[in-house]
Amino acid sequence: MSFNTFGRVFRVTTWGESHGPALGATVDGCPPGVALSEAAIQPWLDRRRPGQSRYTTQRREPDAVEILSGVHEGRTTGTPIQLMIANTDQRSKDYGAIADSFRPGHADLAYFQKYGLRDPRGGGRSSARETAARVAAGGVARAVLAEMVPELQITGYMVQMGAHRTDPARHDEDEIARNPFWCPDAQAAAAWASELDAMRKAGNSVGAVIEVVARGVPAGLGAPVYGKLDADLAAAMMSINAVKGVEIGTGFGAAALTGVENADEISMGAEGPAYGSNHAGGVLGGISTGQDLVVRFAVKPTSSILTPRASITRAGASVDVVTKGRHDPCVGIRAVPVGEAMMACVLLDHLLLHRAQCGEGVRGRIG
Repeated sequence: MSFNTFGRVFRVTTWGESHGPALGATVDGCPPGVALSEAAIQPWLDRRRPGQSRYTTQRREPDAVEILSGVHEGRTTGTPIQLMIANTDQRSKDYGAIADSFRPGHADLAYFQKYGLRDPRGGGRSSARETAARVAAGGVARAVLAEMVPELQITGYMVQMGAHRTDPARHDEDEIARNPFWCPDAQAAAAWASELDAMRKAGNSVGAVIEVVARGVPAGLGAPVYGKLDADLAAAMMSINAVKGVEIGTGFGAAALTGVENADEISMGAEGPAYGSNHAGGVLGGISTGQDLVVRFAVKPTSSILTPRASITRAGASVDVVTKGRHDPCVGIRAVPVGEAMMACVLLDHLLLHRAQCGEGVRGRIG
């Protein structure tokens, strides 16, 4: 098994490599009759597209999506939707010097140990370029969610770059689209610009933390034990290239709280249960509560850097590796739309699972 598919009902299989002719996704389980077009998916890909600022890789890819199947006269047919994105700006010669060496921090060595070979051109399947296919699939999921749960909103943004965090007191979601970091804190974004300029000129890189929030999530999504909503969200975010940690709600911070502090107190509101806080991040017992669903994930620094790092060759000889080419000094920037896409895919999958078992509407009414 190659494990290129995720989801139970809404199933996404991604395919292709960084320097191959194309990459894409096959989306199966999409309900029929949903309005869908390439124009509806493209804006999400445009948000992730490389080369939009000096803070991302200068590889110039239009990332234009083509729908090859599963849509007729602007509506989904219920059959597999094939999405394709052509690669148009590969520069494979940049990787010739490291074809027999393993880049520290990259998947090169692990891939070679598992498969006995690897594609050195941009990392092949391990490249973050694979995430373009996820964003395209997320565009399909968003189109379905817009019809099934029109009040649902998914918003991602960066809350940390390197050691520097945003200030929650300055959180302004209108600011997210105004800077190249998807940052809700204008002051933090300005400071990050100076730091990342210095990092880029030094041939170095830096990590980041991304937060993704879903508002208007129906209560009841997810299942106890092995079908937990937060477990599937954590797995989805962890599967994104370069992600090394995931937390839900207060996450690891909950370990520093007492039971009194951590308990999200409940009262009866005008429209049902109301919570005094949201340490749980919108999930209890693996099931959504109707509160905001809050997920954060940590992205490591880009491993492709110009600073020499010690490694070995396939023959076992010592070597200093310098990775040339066009790379993100902070890959976390373009991880924001990827995290949003994974949130959309997981929520749609769980929404379809929930309706299959429990039907529509809230079964356990209160008040």
